[in-house]
Amino acid sequence: MGNVTSSVAARFAFFPPEPATYEVFRERGGEGRLCLTGLSPEKSVEVHLVETRAGNRVVATFWRHPRARFTVLYSHGNAADLGQMLDLFLQLRAHLRVNIMSYDYSGYGASTGKVNNCQKKTCNGIFFFLLSFGIL
Repeated sequence: MGNVTSSVAARFAFFPPEPATYEVFRERGGEGRLCLTGLSPEKSVEVHLVETRAGNRVVATFWRHPRARFTVLYSHGNAADLGQMLDLFLQLRAHLRVNIMSYDYSGYGASTGKVNNCQKKTCNGIFFFLLSFGIL
C-alpha cells in the first residue's frame, strides 16, 4: 500500500514540464563534450550525466566562474527543468561570482527514471559528484 501511496502522491506533487525544454547532445557528431540545446558553447557550462543509486542518469550542469570563492548547489522547483533555468544561472554566476552546480531530478528534462518523492537521494548523489570536482 505504501508504494501505491507514494506513486499517487508523486503524480499530484511533481509537475515536470512536458515536453522537456531542452535536450542533451554531443558536439562534433557525437564525439565531443555534452551540451544543452538553447545554450551556446561559449557560455562556459559543463554538462554531465550522473548515475544515481537507483540506476537513473540525471543531467547536471556546472557553471564555473573564474574568480569564484564559493559554489552553490542549486535545486530548482518542482514545475521546472534545467532548460527553463539557464538565464537565471547565467545571471547568478555573473552577479554573485560563484560556481553553480545544478541538476534535474529523475524524470525531469532529459534525466531518466520516474518522478518520485525521494528526490533528496538525487540531491545527495549530485553533492557527492560535486565533491569529485575538488571544489568543496
